[in-house]
Amino acid sequence: MRVKRKTGPVVVALGGGTGLSNILRGLKQYVNDLTAIVTVADDGGGSGVLREDLGMPPPGDIRHCMEALADTESLMQQLLAYRYPDGRLAGQAFGNLLLAALNGVSDSFDQAVARMGEVLAITGRILPVTNAVVQLEATFDNGTSVCGESKIADFKKKQACRIHHVRLLPEHPTALPAALEAIRRADLILLGPGSLYTSVIPNLLVDGISEAIQESRALKIYVCNIMTEDGETEGMTAADHLAALLEHGGPGLVDLCLCNSSPLRPELLERYAQEDAEPLKVDRKEIEGMGAELQLRSLVEDGGRYARHSADRVARVVLDLYSQRAETRIF
Repeated sequence: MRVKRKTGPVVVALGGGTGLSNILRGLKQYVNDLTAIVTVADDGGGSGVLREDLGMPPPGDIRHCMEALADTESLMQQLLAYRYPDGRLAGQAFGNLLLAALNGVSDSFDQAVARMGEVLAITGRILPVTNAVVQLEATFDNGTSVCGESKIADFKKKQACRIHHVRLLPEHPTALPAALEAIRRADLILLGPGSLYTSVIPNLLVDGISEAIQESRALKIYVCNIMTEDGETEGMTAADHLAALLEHGGPGLVDLCLCNSSPLRPELLERYAQEDAEPLKVDRKEIEGMGAELQLRSLVEDGGRYARHSADRVARVVLDLYSQRAETRIF
């Protein structure tokens, strides 16, 4: 049974991939005014095919958020995530095709996303961070570079060194005006969880987004990943993640750094170790030295096959942190 929704703060969550869609599932139970701002740098899988064939921004991350915010989530998730098993559409998700069709009959990609939200009667709002078709380029500590979000992980493994920085091509695409307005009116802004360089940071590279976050008086929380990510953040600590955010987006982006405090089951640790991933090390002194307050909470989903955030726990924690700092308790 759905928890009765409350008024709550105005919440904006930025990211992409499964990390963003997962926390949206929790937030929609408690917040009336919820906006997801989603990266459009993906170029792999079915999204990449549609992007190349139709010259449109990739629909995949948008689709994941639609699945999370659809009122009839179970049925809609099955329908939107359904992948054709064979033929010329083999591997393509129905939700991607639906958004591509709406893009074809709409004046802009963000209008297509809005129309899809209306069709699915989603809770909240989903906005692409930009309508521009962009590529993500990563440059590594050894000076080499690779262009294409889907190529970064494999390329990094071959280089055996860290990512130095990423950028969008073309550089400085124009932010969706509605995304900037959503940030300006937010009470609570969430960055992450999600792939650091390919889901979270790309949003900060769109013109005006970082500046809008910096100027906002909202409480700004970076929700750290539970694990490091193979092919992206091996060997990086929580402070390293925060430093990368600030290096790409500038100061003033994060007030609180929220990290998991719960130990993981031995079988999960063993499984992730085979993928060169480990629990994110939390270095309080370094985090606080960058001007962010560290908050440790139990955030892991109980009994899951993967080390994932519990959507409900994250929602409750971030709203509680907000309420502690609000001038009056409003929810």
